[in-house]
Amino acid sequence: MNGGGVEVSMEGKGGVGGAVRDGEMGAATEAAAASLEALRKRMADFARERDWEQFHSPRNLLLALVGEVGELSEIFQWKGEVPKGLPGWDEAEKEHLGEELADVLLYLVRLSDMCGVDLGNTALRKMEINARKYPVGQCKGSSKKHTHYGSTNSVSANDNVNTMNKEHNNGV
Repeated sequence: MNGGGVEVSMEGKGGVGGAVRDGEMGAATEAAAASLEALRKRMADFARERDWEQFHSPRNLLLALVGEVGELSEIFQWKGEVPKGLPGWDEAEKEHLGEELADVLLYLVRLSDMCGVDLGNTALRKMEINARKYPVGQCKGSSKKHTHYGSTNSVSANDNVNTMNKEHNNGV
């Protein structure tokens, strides 16, 4: 990234792993949300120190994010289907992949901050919604969309409205 970009080195490792069940946040998910919040604060400080906030409008950050997703896509272009673990990739390729993944994450976190969205908690909430949309007993091993499973799952009316609005706005 360059030209007012958001480049931040992260010494520690954090991820959004673990399952969210019955609206409860486990220690792993709480740590992941805390890691995203720490990253958000660090990125805000990074931008403020460089007087880059003036460039970080939601639109500019979204366009930068799209550009980074394009760079990430280029890594996989022409490789065909790539198996889990990236067998046959050398360390330089994996390092480059990691850097591009980090760029996408950093811009996404910064964009969510500039839009006033708590990305960590919103992602955890979305995992809860998806758990209701895709109950294990009905969808295990299937890639079908949640609408295929009928109304036996316990997705709230509000969740369905949000999904329908999103699908409508995306032309689905």
